[in-house]
Amino acid sequence: MPMAGDFPSLLAARKLTPWPASAESAPVQTQATTVFAFHFAEGVLMAGDRRATAGNIIVTDRVEKVIEIDATSLLAIAGVPATAFEMARVMQTSFEYYRRSQLQALSLPAKVRALARLLRENLPLTMQGVGVVAPLFAGLDQTVSPAQPRVYFYDPLGAQFQTVDYVASGSGSGTIRSILSFQERYGHPKPSEMKLGEAVKFALRLLMVASEFDSATGGVNPAARSFATLKVLRASGVESISDERQEEYLK
Repeated sequence: MPMAGDFPSLLAARKLTPWPASAESAPVQTQATTVFAFHFAEGVLMAGDRRATAGNIIVTDRVEKVIEIDATSLLAIAGVPATAFEMARVMQTSFEYYRRSQLQALSLPAKVRALARLLRENLPLTMQGVGVVAPLFAGLDQTVSPAQPRVYFYDPLGAQFQTVDYVASGSGSGTIRSILSFQERYGHPKPSEMKLGEAVKFALRLLMVASEFDSATGGVNPAARSFATLKVLRASGVESISDERQEEYLK
């Protein structure tokens, strides 16, 4: 006999379900992959391809997956862009409001927790398989001198972890992590020792290789004017690497 107030039993009695009855009734999701970040000699380089897919359809190759949240922090998105872009807008607004109201910037730990809270609030959509986001976050730790960039990665439920050398997320991340691991152990130079030009060229080649093994990852094709989104975080702040500069570094 169902207990009074037993919500699952009440739904069952009315022949209702809290989840979509079938995948056919759910909208086709747009997915964004692949993003990664690694430490190089001058700071942190965060990169992402520009492809978004819906099932087996390529929706666009012009998505900007690395977003400047404020002057000292970056967000890279993998998952559902609609959810991730809304999270980025909330973070941009809240960080700026705090800066203006308190006359100082939010601390890095507070920024890290703010993104974790947004992911936890997205839990209902995550549990239904819609709105899943697995982002990367880079911020400037100003408690040390000189200030040092830090990189964090999150699971879809909001748990955050700091990475020492490199991290990747999205469908092409397996290939990219493997190459980064090999290069950090045996490469000359290691990613952490690369200058800016070497780091940019390395990042572009990572996406080229990942796109050969994952159809959802957009590659880099200078002949088609197809490049990546690359941003650098240093102690001095954020810098974007334009398509023209990417083309020069590849040459």
